[in-house]
Amino acid sequence: MEHQNAPLKYVAYYRVSTARQGASGLGLGAQNTGIASFLRGSGEVIGDYTDVESGKRNNRPELMKAIARCKKEGAVLLIAKLDRLSRNVAFVFALRDSGVPFICADMPEANTLTIGVMATMAQHEREVISERTKRALAELKKRGVVLGTPENLTPEAIAKGRDVRRHNARQDENNVRAAALANSMRISGQTWTAIANALNSYGFLTRRGKWFRPVQVQRVVKLFSEDQG
Repeated sequence: MEHQNAPLKYVAYYRVSTARQGASGLGLGAQNTGIASFLRGSGEVIGDYTDVESGKRNNRPELMKAIARCKKEGAVLLIAKLDRLSRNVAFVFALRDSGVPFICADMPEANTLTIGVMATMAQHEREVISERTKRALAELKKRGVVLGTPENLTPEAIAKGRDVRRHNARQDENNVRAAALANSMRISGQTWTAIANALNSYGFLTRRGKWFRPVQVQRVVKLFSEDQG
């Protein structure tokens, strides 16, 4: 353990999702701000690494370099933005198996278990969505619908698709629990922001695997209030 008066050494890790963002710096500004806000003059960043990749790719060469640097220097891996990484199972396993201490600038209380649960939930959600999509496409083909044609984008088809999405959202167990908690807190006078923070702290995610924001809390509450109305 470091002496109490010795500043911690950090290796910062960033991720942007496209080559264009990596070249232009888009997406990095907020992450840099998050790192600076977390440090507040305490601790020293001895190196930084940035992976530029698409969201579907699992290889992260710069992450591996950052982990190796941490091991060599006895440093802590400082992850700039957890929500970009926690939904990826490969990232979680790499971090867990490395044994390197880490901290997330935007969620300092997160640990390997926390992000492991998040990644597992996100992976399950992707698999469920994929399976639902395959079934829906197969059903349309059985009905003789020619997919990908403008004729399918009629107002009636758009309305029907919206109804299907709303139905699926109401059937989602995570949505049911999140809405119940959010509605209870709202009745007790809590703000949308406070409710969003509470849902996130309890590990709830939206159907897209993201953290709740106030506007999304309002939507999920409205979704189930429509059932009662």
